[in-house]
Amino acid sequence: MDPTPEELEAAIAACVRAFYAKAREDVLLGPIFAAQVEDWDVHHRVVADFWSRALLGTDRYLGKPFVVHAHLPIELEHFDRWLALFEETARATLPGDLAAAAIAKAHHVASSFRAGMFPFVGADGRPARRPG
Repeated sequence: MDPTPEELEAAIAACVRAFYAKAREDVLLGPIFAAQVEDWDVHHRVVADFWSRALLGTDRYLGKPFVVHAHLPIELEHFDRWLALFEETARATLPGDLAAAAIAKAHHVASSFRAGMFPFVGADGRPARRPG
C-alpha cells in the first residue's frame, strides 16, 4: 500500500529533523548552521516546506533558496559533505522512491548553487568565486 500524503509529509519532516541533527554536529557544516540559524523550529518548517514542494508539488514554499544561501561562507567542500549527509538521511527516513527523488533534487540544488556561487575558474583550475 502506498503511503498517504500525511505519511509522506511526516517522513519529509522526519528527514529534515534527522538531517539537521547530524549537520549541527558535523565539524564542517555545524559552524555554518550555528552562525546562521536562530530558531531551529522555524528553520525545520521552512526546509520541510521546501522539500514538500520539491517532492510532492505542494505550494507551501515560495522562497528563493539560492538568495538565502548565496551570502553564506560556503566553500566547495561543503557541497560534498552536505550531499553525503543528506543522502544518508534521505535513505534512512524516506520511502524508496521518495528518497531517490529527494537525492536527485539535492544533487540538482547542489550543482546549481555551486555554479552560482563559484561561477569562475581559478588559477588552479577549480571553481572560484572570482576570476582567476
